[in-house]
Amino acid sequence: MKTNKRRSLPLILSAIAMMVLAGGCSSKTATNESADPAAAGKPRIALVMKSLANEFFSTMEKGAEKHQAANSDQYELLVNGIKDESDLGRQVALVDEMVAAGVDAIVIAPADSKALVPALRKAQQAGVVVVNIDNRLDAEVLKSENVTIPFVGPDNQAGAKQVGDLLAASLAKGDQVAVLEGKTTAFNGIQRRLGFEAAMKQAGMEIASSQSADWETNKANTIAASMLSEHPQIKAILAANDSMALGAVAAIKSAGKTGEVLVVGFDNIGAVQQLIREEKVLATADQHGDQLAVYGIETALKILKDPAAATEDVQTPVDLVTKETLAQ
Repeated sequence: MKTNKRRSLPLILSAIAMMVLAGGCSSKTATNESADPAAAGKPRIALVMKSLANEFFSTMEKGAEKHQAANSDQYELLVNGIKDESDLGRQVALVDEMVAAGVDAIVIAPADSKALVPALRKAQQAGVVVVNIDNRLDAEVLKSENVTIPFVGPDNQAGAKQVGDLLAASLAKGDQVAVLEGKTTAFNGIQRRLGFEAAMKQAGMEIASSQSADWETNKANTIAASMLSEHPQIKAILAANDSMALGAVAAIKSAGKTGEVLVVGFDNIGAVQQLIREEKVLATADQHGDQLAVYGIETALKILKDPAAATEDVQTPVDLVTKETLAQ
């Protein structure tokens, strides 16, 4: 028995040595990766969006991920979103979580133009670059919080005016129309409403009803149904986003008025493109959701590269989409 123990000792020692060597190689590899200047200097950018149930934001997410995949040597991307447009507390929490995670920049489409400003101020104070996309933060709140955050996005009022002007050409002066507004505390919702109103006023239309459906399809369906019942002379519904346009189309169908009441939207989601082809929606506005986050990410990368450079707003394109443009 003693002889067997002596013979097995070298084998045991050899096994231990191999384990130590293996562990040493693993540790060295990890050290080399973390010491790589390119890897260590690659910034982490968080994209914080609104409702992922909205096709517009899923399109935005895909566009951002495609851009990151093509530029994986330039930055890392973390994508986040909230359940619905009303979940402001969760979006604030996401900003705090991204700061705690040590990201270098946050590109955010805020669900509310005012409520997110304090959280973003704290992010800036923690050294995080912040870029605002899609829905502009409130200028007065930014001023009161002593915060400067660049906005990257379209002129929502001009885009809505384009859509409204096109609709007016299919109506007669004095016709009644209705407006489905976005969230009343969202800057882009306010601007789209103003654009619709300007177009209708200029064309001599009567806005019989204007109510917020908070960007949501189901709520828009209910409100549009009520509008059609209370104002049977309505000839068109202007929806501040395409999700609400879908609700309006469903309400019109339920009321037996398909083809009698026109609908326009804003965002150019795939479902509305199909309705435009079927002539159930007249037009929408394309703010290029697949590129909107990309514009914000590129702005954040520029700031990270040169923090001393002036951070100016960036106006992005918005285009009219009709059956004719889709056929091109």
